[in-house]
Amino acid sequence: MVPHLTTALNGPLLELERRFLDATPDIERWLRGQWQEHTPPFYGSVDLRNSGFKLAPVDMNLFPGGFNNLNAAFLPLCVQAAMSAIEKICPDARNLLLIPENHTRNTFYLQNVGQLATILRQTGLNVRLGSLLPEIDRPTPVALPNGTTLLLEPLVRHPYRLGVDGFDPCVILLNNDLSAGIPEILENLNEQFVLPPLHAGWAVRRKSKHFAAYDEVADEFAGLVGIDPWRINPYFSVCDSVNFHERQGEECLAAKVDAVLGMIRKKYREHGIGETPYVVVKADAGTYGMGVMTVKDASEVTGLNRRQRNKMSVVKEGMAVSQVIIQEGVHTREQVGKDEKSGVAEPVVYMIDRYVVGGFYRVHTGRAKDENLNAPGMHFEPLAFETSCSLPDQGQNPDAPPNRFYAYGVVARLAQLAAALELERTAPGEA
Repeated sequence: MVPHLTTALNGPLLELERRFLDATPDIERWLRGQWQEHTPPFYGSVDLRNSGFKLAPVDMNLFPGGFNNLNAAFLPLCVQAAMSAIEKICPDARNLLLIPENHTRNTFYLQNVGQLATILRQTGLNVRLGSLLPEIDRPTPVALPNGTTLLLEPLVRHPYRLGVDGFDPCVILLNNDLSAGIPEILENLNEQFVLPPLHAGWAVRRKSKHFAAYDEVADEFAGLVGIDPWRINPYFSVCDSVNFHERQGEECLAAKVDAVLGMIRKKYREHGIGETPYVVVKADAGTYGMGVMTVKDASEVTGLNRRQRNKMSVVKEGMAVSQVIIQEGVHTREQVGKDEKSGVAEPVVYMIDRYVVGGFYRVHTGRAKDENLNAPGMHFEPLAFETSCSLPDQGQNPDAPPNRFYAYGVVARLAQLAAALELERTAPGEA
């Protein structure tokens, strides 16, 4: 099913997509040069928003948890990309240890783990699953709805290596975002490759660092293709020393919200856009759509009620929020379905190494075009790829599916490049 796109025949996005199509050789050559200088994360997923006049990333996940939502037709592409990524870091790799999140009852997430393990095994690797949960003290089978079974095993630590009983891996792949902190058992593994690196976890990582790197990438790319970088880049600001329970930092937050809204209004006037500007205030660390609020006026962040303060105070694993990012809100004009069953949608693009390997739409029938869709009640629709989104068809219109997905893939790869820069700059020992 090709998603119903309300802006398909409007001007601004078509013009942006046409620029991408016309510049395809330059874009691919430029990206190839960037990957020669910077190592991409092992994998990642990017939440995009398409407003009809702007196509921009709003979040970058370095521990993607939705491989089970990808179109099965692109499984071979996942396998090839994973093979390329593994060969670069450990050419002789035979064994890989996959460490998932501490979920044993979330079957949606566990199906993702199963699909990820399948992809990795098809590269020729032996794959076993090691759990950080203390209650997993023996091999524990977990049944999945599709009739398969995952076997979770207790981790076994040696002085500088980690494995499970009778299994010594070359590579440890984390599918756990370390929101609760970096466990001691994962530290100082000097003889093994840990992917993504520990400083990619939310115990250390900050969204503002990512979008600061993305600013640079977007500026250089925009110069390459001749567009205003704002067309692919959301404004943002940061407010630290926030304590929602104690109402600390409200003045800082209101001032930053007002400043970002002012910048958006200026751009809307410049481009003749009639939408209402808004920002998204969210925890600078963390995921799962927690600690997020939509704001259209600075007065909305002062005097929050108890329920609002509680919602913004903690994120996954009970991690307290002390720093927030104020990010330009990008309306989504896309929707899946029709009439009363339709829902606003945002594309989520998946990458392994430097390759786009698929994606899906996150859809929410109960949310508006200016709201966070990563919330209870969402569901997923696999993107209706007719070709890989790395293969545009210049013989078709810019909004034809292969070309729209090419535009998605380009912006997603810009976010992946920004993540590479981010990880380089935040590595332990780096300034």
